[in-house]
Amino acid sequence: MYKEEITLTNETGLHARPASLFVKESAKYESEIKLIKEGQEYNGKSIMGILSMGASKGDKLTIQAEGKDEEEAVKGLIELLKKTE
Repeated sequence: MYKEEITLTNETGLHARPASLFVKESAKYESEIKLIKEGQEYNGKSIMGILSMGASKGDKLTIQAEGKDEEEAVKGLIELLKKTE
């Protein structure tokens, strides 16, 4: 398992567009991907899961992956979130 924490800095948080991009990027990896906010886990490959999280600017999220490409997945998803700011 590999995980990293990120603080959302874009004004709108993880709303529909960045959530959609996140799910598309997650699908590229074999690993199981989870987003963790305030101890609650959400499926990183599910648009409904991510949207139900209600992640806003300033929220701390942990991106966690488990599988063959776990480190690559987490680092790729962190980069994606930084680009959507």
